[in-house]
Amino acid sequence: MAWLMLAISIAFEIAGTVFLKISDGMARLWPATGVVLCYTLSFWLFAIAVRRIDLAVGYAIWSAVGTSGIALISVSHFGESMGRLKIASLALIIIGVVGLNLQQQH
Repeated sequence: MAWLMLAISIAFEIAGTVFLKISDGMARLWPATGVVLCYTLSFWLFAIAVRRIDLAVGYAIWSAVGTSGIALISVSHFGESMGRLKIASLALIIIGVVGLNLQQQH
């Protein structure tokens, strides 16, 4: 159940970040409302998840998946570039999360 809460928390974090992009600096009411609502739900669900998941591992997964997801969305929907450095940097983030998970198992 904690892993499900973490996954839903990540989805809300990604949605909140997309709303942040389209809110025009929080100047548009409905997207700005989406930012506040999604981030609130994301943090609330994350707090529930880390009752059972180690904080370091949970946060690493939350931030890595969120960062990777937003990077992909920014390329596919907002026309941002995806060069070699960005790809390598995202790979390093994912490697770091895997390392934290492996450490947890020992």
